[in-house]
Parts: sequence; structure tokens; C-alpha cells
Amino acid sequence: MSDASPPDPAPPAWGDGPYSIVRHGQTLATCESEPVQAPGCIQSHGALLVLRITDFTILQASENTAAFLLTAPETLLGKPVSSVIGAANEQRLREILEHESIESSTKYAFTLPASTAVSALDVCVHTQSGVMILEFENTERRTSGVTSNEEYDYFDLIKSAVCRIQATNNLKSFCHQVAEEVRRLTGLDRTMVYRFHADHHGEVFAEAKRADMAPLLGLHYPEADIPKQARDIFTRIWIRPVPNAAAPLVEMVPLANPDTGRPLNMTHCALRGTSVMYTEYLANMGVAASLAMSILIDGELWGLVVGHHNTPTQFPHRIRTACEFLAQVVSLQLKSVEQREQLAYRLKLEEVHQKLVSKAAQAGDLMALSDNEPSLLDALDAGGAALFHLDRWWCSGKTPATHQLDLLADWLNHRPEFESTTRPVFVTDQLSAIFPDAKEFADVGSGLLAVRVSRRTRDLILWFRPETAQTVNWAGDPNTKLAVTGPNGPRLTPRGSFDLFIETVKERAMPWSEMEIDSALRLRMLVMELVVSRAERLTELNADLTRSNDELDAFAYVASHDLKEPLRGIHKYAHQLLESAKFLDTVNHKRVENLMRLTVRMDSLLDSLLHFSRVGRSALELETVDLNDVIQEALEMIGARRSDCALQVTTPRPFPHWRCDRIRIREVYTNLLSNAIKYAGTNAPQVELGFLRPDENGLRPNAPVSSSKQTVFYVSDNGIGIEPRHFEHVFRIFKRLHGRDEFGGGVGAGLTIVQKHVQRHGGCVWVDSKPAVGSTFFFTMPCGEEDASC
Repeated sequence: MSDASPPDPAPPAWGDGPYSIVRHGQTLATCESEPVQAPGCIQSHGALLVLRITDFTILQASENTAAFLLTAPETLLGKPVSSVIGAANEQRLREILEHESIESSTKYAFTLPASTAVSALDVCVHTQSGVMILEFENTERRTSGVTSNEEYDYFDLIKSAVCRIQATNNLKSFCHQVAEEVRRLTGLDRTMVYRFHADHHGEVFAEAKRADMAPLLGLHYPEADIPKQARDIFTRIWIRPVPNAAAPLVEMVPLANPDTGRPLNMTHCALRGTSVMYTEYLANMGVAASLAMSILIDGELWGLVVGHHNTPTQFPHRIRTACEFLAQVVSLQLKSVEQREQLAYRLKLEEVHQKLVSKAAQAGDLMALSDNEPSLLDALDAGGAALFHLDRWWCSGKTPATHQLDLLADWLNHRPEFESTTRPVFVTDQLSAIFPDAKEFADVGSGLLAVRVSRRTRDLILWFRPETAQTVNWAGDPNTKLAVTGPNGPRLTPRGSFDLFIETVKERAMPWSEMEIDSALRLRMLVMELVVSRAERLTELNADLTRSNDELDAFAYVASHDLKEPLRGIHKYAHQLLESAKFLDTVNHKRVENLMRLTVRMDSLLDSLLHFSRVGRSALELETVDLNDVIQEALEMIGARRSDCALQVTTPRPFPHWRCDRIRIREVYTNLLSNAIKYAGTNAPQVELGFLRPDENGLRPNAPVSSSKQTVFYVSDNGIGIEPRHFEHVFRIFKRLHGRDEFGGGVGAGLTIVQKHVQRHGGCVWVDSKPAVGSTFFFTMPCGEEDASC
């Protein structure tokens, strides 16, 4: 929000003087012509004084001052303000002016006691364009001098509201919670979060209301319902109260500042008069009182929080201050909420882009971008994608015909957008409006996002979005403008009908977001870099990989030889010490035993670390194997442990043949079976080995989204189980959930190696478990069955 004051409005031609809603509001022909900053009137639930800053002389007064301040406005003009508020309060105003920033920023100054007014009045003050403005409203503060906690209630309410708002995780729930909190704070019948779209029409994006009221959620309102000059004011203020829309307005006396001859700029006045258009609009909706708060992002009006009440209601300064603070918090939080909501989409696109470029680099040609998965169609949320390369089209999804693509490419290659050095991209959600030939393929290509990846060969990447029947629920026909004859001739009046009106937009697609456009440009840069320097980059990459492997080999050698050799020496000498037990007392004998145990554990750790370092280094040897044989081999490898504990293994049905690395998948089953035996507890271990195809029903708890269309393999046991909070930890290397000597020891690398093997097959692994019931480990292997390929 800008701190700069808007310029005072120039005196318009309203006959013989400045504008007044009371005198001229019935003559308006258009909403845009109304000077809403300087209405010449205030709402009648308060009084207003305008002071000359230099001497605190009253220059203007609302015509209802007698009803609030016991003195008519004509008597007050030219008098010092101390004659109304007293010398002490005048001194308070001077202190505020000297020490506080109140230009275009309203501040509570003091409460005028009932002894000097009709009733106790809250006085708020701000300065605007060289004058000081005082607003007087009935107070809801205690005036008896009794100390209470009342002053802190709103702080507690706001603190709790902010905590609840911050706990939401997406834009919809965020806005819904905002509506709920504002309704809780104000007690209004209905509160809404009203969102502006790119064309400035509005939508009720979230709503909280009384149960007996008809919903407005999802309704759209044309731009004219909140015209530009009203939206401009909301970029400068945080809150706009209208306690009684049907109450009469009162004029300022005089209408113009006698020192300058200009009307009073009331932009920041809570008492600013409401236009006839707005009060009639509220009346048509059956609304008696309203409260609107701005939602701003980077100084731009994103939307409003709007509250409606069916009966007149007061909005005391403290409630307004609380709501204003909440609106500021919402504005600060909203941007980050939107960014978080888009983060998953952005990460998904970036991951696809990296895979696309890697695939093209391996294939050595851009054609790889359009075939198999992922393809260009996965690079953006689109219905179809087309690549022009090697003088032909390579397409994915639903695209125009080849001859239509040729015409479109000829037209695109002459577009000025591609000459830009900073943003060479063409974007539209209504292609037929600028390229008439697109009417023929509007069903598949009403929206287009295009980038050029080679200026010399004019290679293009195009993404298409189909025509979307954008059914918008309008609150009344947005094109209807009703005029009536008022006392002073024809004037515009707000729409009287709020019945649902359906407008379906033809030959138009869902618009492309800025994030999607930026993502397409980033992919363009990646592809261009690949085209320009593929050979050099691959050579450098191979050199780095060779160097990394050499370093890993050196580490493996140190781990297996240089580190293990001294361990063997330590173990040997400790053993010799134990053989000479007569020279050791009981304490030292125990210490030597512990030393031997630690050397054995260190040796096991080094063995596991060495094995883990080698897991991902050699290439997978994929072949079609009978998984029944693989499982049998795994059972044979744990044969001794199996016989010791009477392990019972069941398989509900034979396993399929699968394309995988036999040795690594055998190790997956060996580790999972070993864990089932190790963590059986007091139970006789029972293990079930099985699988679920994508079209089969069965429990898949905690399953990643990526596994929904894949065959899932599982190993289920009846052991001690795992608490849900440890599900992710069990896959970390050297992470044990129990003491080192419990359940047969171990170093905690088995499940990490299982995860590594599964991931190298392109799959994922996860666990579901209940303490004292058992655990089930699930994993996928996307390489597939015998007739599939990786």
C-alpha cells in the first residue's frame, strides 16, 4: 500500500459548487463519473471537523454537529477546536501531530466524555493535504474509569485468528479460514473473500455465513459492480465500514475548504459518505450494513474481505483496528500461500524437464522429446504438444492436423514476440481471435504456448489447450445495465436481479499461468544448451563420472583394508589380554570384553558401509526372471535362521515372471525376510509374500501417488511392529530404533540397501505397521513383466 496521499480531486462541474452525494448523487449517468474520494458528505452515525493545521481553527464541520457536539456547524466555523474538545485534548492533538505519523493514517486520539457531548465519543484523527480531520463516533469503551481486561480482548482474538489462518495448507482453505475469522471477530451474518480476476470481474472465492442464508460462494460479479475508482481507493485503505446503508447522509459545511476552494479528500475517513449506487446495490441484496477490507499483494488489489449484515450494526474503532490488522496479516500471508500451492506443480515440471533433456542427451536427438515417457506433453499441463524438428512434426496428445500446424508455424515465425531477447515466447488463451484459421481446430487448440528453440532452423515447440466451455455462474447478467428516471432525470442504477446467469465462453482455453510460461522458457534454454554444446558437455560429464568412481574406489579400498587392518590388531591383542585373565581384575576384564565387542561392531559397520557404497555403482543386469525362484533362493540364503525360529512363509498365489536384476531383487527379499525373523519378538514368525496388480483391490496404506498404476509387491510379518512416526527413519542408513544389542544386534543398513535397490529399478518402497501387530513392507518395480521393457 502506498503511503503517498492521493491528490486532492479537482472541483468538478456540478453546477454551482463542489460535488455532494445528497445534491448530485441522483444525476449520475455512469459509476466511473462519481468522485468517490470527495463525496461532500459523511455517514450520519458520526460527526466530522476539519482543522487548519497551523492554528487548529475549524474550517469545515458536518451539518449534524449539534446532534453530537451540542453546537451547530455555523457556530463552530472559525472557532478554535479547544472550544469543542477542551484545552487538554487540543494539547493531545498537538502531541500526536508532533510525534506520530498520521498523514493518510487514522489514529485513535481520545474519548470525549459525555459531559461535553451528547454521549461519550471516540475521536480519531489523521491529516490529509494540509488539514487535520477529526471523526467523532459513539464509543464502546468504558468511561467509568474501572480497570478491566477489556482492552486486551481484541489482541487475544487476533492472535488466535492468525494462528488458525497460518495452519492452512492451500489457497482455498486459507481464504475460507479468513472468512470464518472475520465473521467470528465481527459477528456479521455473512463474510466473503472476494477475488478479482485478470479482467477485473470478481468471484466469491470463500464464504462464511448464517446457516439459513442462501450461499453466494462461486458466484461471479461483473467489473462494473466494483468500478475502477472504487478499486483504486481500496489500494490506499485497509477498511471501509458502512454501519447503516439506509441511513441519510449529511453534508459538510461548507462543501469546499474556505482556504483552498477545494473539496475535502475523504479517502481515509471511516465516515466517508456512501454513493447512491452502492447503497442501492446493498438494498437489492437485502444488506443493511457492510464492512470491506483490502487484500493487497505487492501493492496490487488481489481481492476484498466483504462482510454483510441484514440489520444495521456499529463498527467501533477497536473492531475496525482489529480487522485492519487482520487484513494486513492476510495480505502478507496470501502471497506465500499461493507460492506454496504452486510449488508442487513447479517441482513436477522441473523434474520432467530434467528427464526430457537427459533423455534427449542420451538419444543424441531432439526427437526423443516427443516419444515414450516423459514427453513434451508432460512438460506442461496441456492437451497436446508438437515439436518441429528435421523439417517435420513430432506430436504427442491431441494436436491440429499437419497442414494446420504448417500454417500456424508460418504465422508464428513472423510474430514479433520471437524477436525479444528477454522473453521470446508466444502465449494466448484465445488463438482464433488473432489467427482466424485456428477456428478450424479450436476443439484441440484454442490455447497456445509456443517457444522457438533454434533461430536458424526455426525449430518450434508448441503446447495446445483445448476449448474449455468456461461456465461462469454470474450473479445476474453482467451485460445488463438498468437506467431509471430520478428527480433530476435519467441515471444509472445497480442491477436488480441476482439470479444465476450462465455465460459459456467459446473458442477459449484455460489461461496459461506466469509460472507455466517461465517453465517453458527454462525448458527452451535447456534444450538450446543441449543443441549447442551436447558433445562438450557429455565429454566433461564422463570425465567427472570417471573421477568420482576413482575416488569411490579409493574410499572403498581404505574402508576394506587400511581401516580394517588396525581393527584386527586391536581385536587380536584384546583376545590375548583375555587369555591372560589372571593378570586382570574383574573391572579390567569387563573393559577388555567391551573392547573386543566394539571392534567386532566396527568391523560390521565398515562391511555394511563398503557394501552400500557399491550398491549403485555397477549397472543393473536386467533379465526376465521367475520371481518364485528368486524368493526360493532368498529363503535358502536365510535357511539357518529360518530353521532356528520355525519361520512360516505363505504365498497366496504364484509370482509372475518379471524383468529385473535377479541378484539385487533377491537381496531385497533376503533383507526383508531377515528383518521379519529378527523382529518377531516372542511370536513364532509368520510371513506372507504377495503382490497386487493395479486393477486389484487391496490395502495400499501410505502408498505414494506414483504407485497407483503399478504392481505392488509386499512382505508382511507378525512381528513387534513400528510406530508411525518412525516410518521414514527406518530407511536411513545406520538408523536403529532399538538398542545395539537388542534383537540380535545389526548396524541398520539393511533397509537402506533395500530402498537403494528398489529405486535403481525405478520403483519406490514404503512401510505400514502397527506396534505389537506386525509390519508390511511394500515396493514397486516399474520395469514390468515379461513382455514389458524399461
